[in-house]
Formats: sequence, C-alpha cells, structure tokens
Amino acid sequence: MNRMRTTAVLATTGLLTAAQLGLAGGAFAAAKTPSSSSGCPLTLSYPTRFYINSNHWVTNGGLYFGIKNKSTTKSFKKVSFTVTDVANIRFGSAKATGGRVTHKTSKTVTVYTGTLNKKASLGVKVQTHLLNTHSYKVKFTLRGSGWTCAVNQGTWGN
Repeated sequence: MNRMRTTAVLATTGLLTAAQLGLAGGAFAAAKTPSSSSGCPLTLSYPTRFYINSNHWVTNGGLYFGIKNKSTTKSFKKVSFTVTDVANIRFGSAKATGGRVTHKTSKTVTVYTGTLNKKASLGVKVQTHLLNTHSYKVKFTLRGSGWTCAVNQGTWGN
C-alpha cells in the first residue's frame, strides 16, 4: 500500500512540474488600442506570441514594437514612437529599425526618425524582462506632424 501511495505522489509531482514548465515557456499578449481617427495612416506592430527563459527574459533578443506607414503617397516629419512600462516589465538594450533610439531607460524606450517615408516602418527591438509572467503591460505614445493620429495609441500586455 505504501509503495502505491508513493508512486501516486511522484506522478502528481511530475505532472505539476511539467505544467509549471509549460507555463513559463510561452506567453501570449493582446493589444488594447483606442479607436483610431479615420485619417490615421499608421498601424502598430507588436508581438502576439513570444517565449521566455527560466529567468523571465524574452528569448530571441527581446520584443519588437513598431509603427508602419500605410500611406502610398504621404511621408511624415519628426516622428517619435515611445514604449513605456505600465506594469511588471523592464527593458534592457534596444536596437532601432528605421530610425534611432533617442531615449532609453529601464522603463521607457523612444525611437525617432526625421522623415517616415511612405510604406516605411519605425520600430525598436528591446531586450525585455518580465517581472511577473501573468500580468504585464506597456503603453504606446506616437508624436509627429502631418497626420490625424491620436498621441495615445493604447496598451499591450496581459
């Protein structure tokens, strides 16, 4: 009887450990964006799926956040895109695409370009540490001239 009970306890423990490892391996996130103005020609890019290691760092160099100009005829001037921690995220090093990083702290990253050409993108890939893998959030801020986009572009997270 003792041997059977021990086997059941070990089997339950093995299932629990496997479940814990499965939860730590992958994560999903959703964006909550405000209804944009009808004249906003930009779309946000953010991860829908990513993986974290055992130390809660996002694998493959971090997360990519960005904007894309959907317009086929217009370019925009002095465009900055900011990603700010709202809950349980810390940023490491950042690498810009389509511009340059102008401000980076552990809680905020801003990328800037003087001109965002038609069909071009501006974004940042940032090493990301999740302090809590079940509850995390960032907000997006967009500034520039020549469009009717809201400054507050909503949030992303879980």
